[in-house]
Amino acid sequence: MTQKQGKILERCGMVSIIGRPNVGKSTLLNAILGEKVSIVSKVPQTTRNRIRGIYNDERGQIIFIDTPGLVLGRDSLDKLLKKASFGTVEEADCIVHLVDSSEPTGLEERNIVERLSKVKAPVIVGLNKIDLKGKHVSAYIELWEHIKGKPIQEIKNLILLPLSGERKTNVEKLIDLLFDCLKEGPALYPKDIVCDIPKKIVIADIIREKFLNIVRQEVPHSLTVVVESIEPRRGKVLYIRAVVLVERDSQKEIVIGKAGHVLKEVGTLARQELEELLERKIFLETHVKAQKDWRDDVSLLQELGYDQ
Repeated sequence: MTQKQGKILERCGMVSIIGRPNVGKSTLLNAILGEKVSIVSKVPQTTRNRIRGIYNDERGQIIFIDTPGLVLGRDSLDKLLKKASFGTVEEADCIVHLVDSSEPTGLEERNIVERLSKVKAPVIVGLNKIDLKGKHVSAYIELWEHIKGKPIQEIKNLILLPLSGERKTNVEKLIDLLFDCLKEGPALYPKDIVCDIPKKIVIADIIREKFLNIVRQEVPHSLTVVVESIEPRRGKVLYIRAVVLVERDSQKEIVIGKAGHVLKEVGTLARQELEELLERKIFLETHVKAQKDWRDDVSLLQELGYDQ
């Protein structure tokens, strides 16, 4: 926030959080906003939609775009996710390149740095999970130096910041740096809005998160949730019908579970969170359907909001 001739001038801008799967992008965004707006799970690639989280204080407004984790996949879904992630780079006023400092660099990381090395917007390299000792910090610095061809301290518009989204280490410092990077301008959203994603996507992400936390690595990349309808019934009760899509019948058995125990547990957990979020009673109906190669069905992916 700046002051000119006695008038307070606020800042506003778009910030893209970009990085590989499971580096903690959603956890960081939730820590910044102080509430859950982005799906969080230990299973990689849990965020599939570009989720805008909106941070407000007396200095102005920061509009965050939490992107899908970048992978080197080849099916239509992975291509759309990559397009969605890099698409946010073009519209961002500042970019947070989030890395897991406890894990080594790789080809995916190199691809990200090569792309970000050409942008004009300031880049903050968030060395996340620093609470896990950050033994690979030097490798990320060397990667940037190698691609830019100069020492890290000579690279313009690049800031290094140790972080821990889990423990909120340096989260306030990150917010300070972001406001320093943004230009003066009015807020683009009302100050009481935290997230602008459609209700159906929020509900689908919450249901999907519960499945991923329970079934873990068995079917995560082949599972998505489609909310077919949201209808108020019997006073304050909200009736939600959702379909869980997998690719094979064998995956369908895993998602349903023996005697339906997985489906029941997911329903209970999702309903509890949705009732707290929406502040009303929820009746949640879920069905599981095997649809072969849905990840390559472009029209379905567009319907699900992955091609934005």
